[in-house]
Amino acid sequence: MTTTAAAASAAVSTAGRGTRRGHIRLIIAGSLLIGLVLAAVLTLIVFGGGSEAVLTGSALLGFAAGWAMLAGLTSRRTTQSQRWAWVPAAALGVTAVGLLVTTPGDRVLTAAGWVWPPLLLALAVWMGIRVRRSLAAGSGRWLLYPVVAVMAAAAVGGAVETVGLASDQRSYAMPGRLYDVGGHRLHLNCTGSGGPTVVLMSGLGGFSTGWARIAPPVAGTTRVCAYDRAGQGWSEDTPEAQDALAVAADLHTLLARAGEQGPYVLVGHSIGGDHAMVYADRYPEQVAGMVLLDATNPYGATADGAAHAGPPSAVAMLPSVARLGVGRLLPTSFWSALPEPAASQVRAFGASPRGWRNTVAEYTTLPALLTQAQGLSTLGSAPLVVLTAAEHVTDPVWADAHNRMAELSTNSSQRSADASHTGLLDEEGGAADSANAIDDVVQAVRTGTSVLPD
Repeated sequence: MTTTAAAASAAVSTAGRGTRRGHIRLIIAGSLLIGLVLAAVLTLIVFGGGSEAVLTGSALLGFAAGWAMLAGLTSRRTTQSQRWAWVPAAALGVTAVGLLVTTPGDRVLTAAGWVWPPLLLALAVWMGIRVRRSLAAGSGRWLLYPVVAVMAAAAVGGAVETVGLASDQRSYAMPGRLYDVGGHRLHLNCTGSGGPTVVLMSGLGGFSTGWARIAPPVAGTTRVCAYDRAGQGWSEDTPEAQDALAVAADLHTLLARAGEQGPYVLVGHSIGGDHAMVYADRYPEQVAGMVLLDATNPYGATADGAAHAGPPSAVAMLPSVARLGVGRLLPTSFWSALPEPAASQVRAFGASPRGWRNTVAEYTTLPALLTQAQGLSTLGSAPLVVLTAAEHVTDPVWADAHNRMAELSTNSSQRSADASHTGLLDEEGGAADSANAIDDVVQAVRTGTSVLPD
């Protein structure tokens, strides 16, 4: 009788352990899933479109909640308490609160890259050991090991990114100078001599180095200045993203502080063309001529900025992801046909958290830029060349927009190039077409004659 009772008790105990083992797998899976969902909701909805620090902090807060749930539920509902999970919950939670409260900028986040990767790697290793010791085989280890591995990979990627950023800063010396335009400094690099001075305006995510194939030949005949908008290249960031009117005011101040003499020939590529249009509308007396290199169509934008608008909350995560070194794993995304060292500089800036942040900022302000560019109704008789890239020649919407741009001046030339949108800057043939267009406008300004036809 005693033997039978003991056997029955053992069977119940074994069944109980089996039930709890099943429960702990569900708790682990549920905790990890809830942490991931919370991180997504916080970054994409609650704090959607926020700064890099805010989005990183909100993601960490969601993950911290998941680890806290794992620690709490396993302690209360299973015999395999995972109290160690309070450690990552506390570490991630404290870091999250610090980021959300202080909202540090790029310099602080970059400096912190020398600290958090080794700490995160140590935490991941410790967690891996605790998982093995605290969970019986078959109790859900396989759910936690991949998470720990991702944390370790993030630590390694963060370290690689920090070292890479330091190396890039040492390798690529800034040409030209920085000028204070009121609360922040902008980079300007001018070469050549003569007039009128040509001002080069980059497209989305670009910066002054992107004109490496165009600036030298133009500098052989006149003065040419390449500059970086706030947040681009060597220019400093601004606390908030700027609309096109603020960008135009910055450029106006920059040229004045640098002692450059107008009126200028404005050359804009892609959205740089729209920035040129806003500048011309705001400071018409400072514009002697214009070259629009496959400028973005502004005429589809509406007063409320609905056209071209997109989900900023999704793309706003890119700087945080780049902080983990992901951008350096995708060199083809930032491939450039520019000569060295310009090609390496473009790749380095494009893959960096700061480069992604600049792209995100300009992307979110794009609707306002396009709406403001519509304000330019005429350039009078100022020489104008509108150059269209090969892939847009047969696009009726793009073609119609470029026709309207050409009609801004009574002295204009509309042309097409056998080059891609980016190739107008970085391919030899496309860059030659762009440089010729600039030279034609410069000569028309100098001589007071009509701009040459294509």
